[in-house]
Amino acid sequence: MKKLAILFVSATVITSCVSKKKYLALEHENGQIKSELTKTKVEKEDLEAKFVVIQNRVDEYNSKINSLSSINSELKEENDSKLETVSDVAVISNATKERMRATLTKVDQDELSQATTLKDSMNLAVAYNLQKTIDTSEFNEDDDIAINIDKTVVMISISDKMLFNTASYKVSSKANTLLQKLADVINSEPSIDVMVEGHTDSRTINNAIVKDNWDLSVLRATSVVRKLQNEFGVAPEKLIASGRSSYQPLVANDSRDNRAKNRRTRIVILPNINKFFALMESDDAISFDD
Repeated sequence: MKKLAILFVSATVITSCVSKKKYLALEHENGQIKSELTKTKVEKEDLEAKFVVIQNRVDEYNSKINSLSSINSELKEENDSKLETVSDVAVISNATKERMRATLTKVDQDELSQATTLKDSMNLAVAYNLQKTIDTSEFNEDDDIAINIDKTVVMISISDKMLFNTASYKVSSKANTLLQKLADVINSEPSIDVMVEGHTDSRTINNAIVKDNWDLSVLRATSVVRKLQNEFGVAPEKLIASGRSSYQPLVANDSRDNRAKNRRTRIVILPNINKFFALMESDDAISFDD
């Protein structure tokens, strides 16, 4: 019995000693884990602090980039809107010049090769855009209607047979389609002013109403202006009526055909070139078809 008691006590003591070692080992391991955790936490906080610094720098750089972009945009806008005088006949912006260059890529290259100045190029571009917008294909270009550009002024010359009867200043109803299309162009852009010029041949006229060719040319111009205003809604402040009598002939008044060419009404469109290009950018052409 004594031997059994001694063995039991010895076993208990041995078992107790082993558990303590394990405990100490676990304590040590736990201490290492806590130490690693603390170290990791410190490193994390350090990384977060560095990230904040980096983020602040990124925000600062982004702010500078945005500021520079804004300045660049403002400078570009200012540069695009800078006005340039072209041979004392027009003022255009850089943005308009860019649109003009785009238009010139569509112009006949033989014609373009003849353009030696910016003014020449502008005239070609305006002529191309206007002729694209106003389709004159149904008319005889020589006898009925012609479009010309001179110093960025658009001139549409219309034969009298399209507008009036012989020696009359009353506008014929057959001119309504033509005048409606012209009014559409004029009304589409507030910056356009229009001068209507009456031209006669050299034969003299004198009756109870019309005293001479001065009278006839002015009355014809005034009739067209009134019709544009009253029937086609063109603002009167945009219109100018002018009579030229017979003193600006296209050809010599030495034949019936030549006199017919000199009897004409000229529509002179005086556009703000910048706004004119904006108006003419559309691909849609205005046709004179009924």
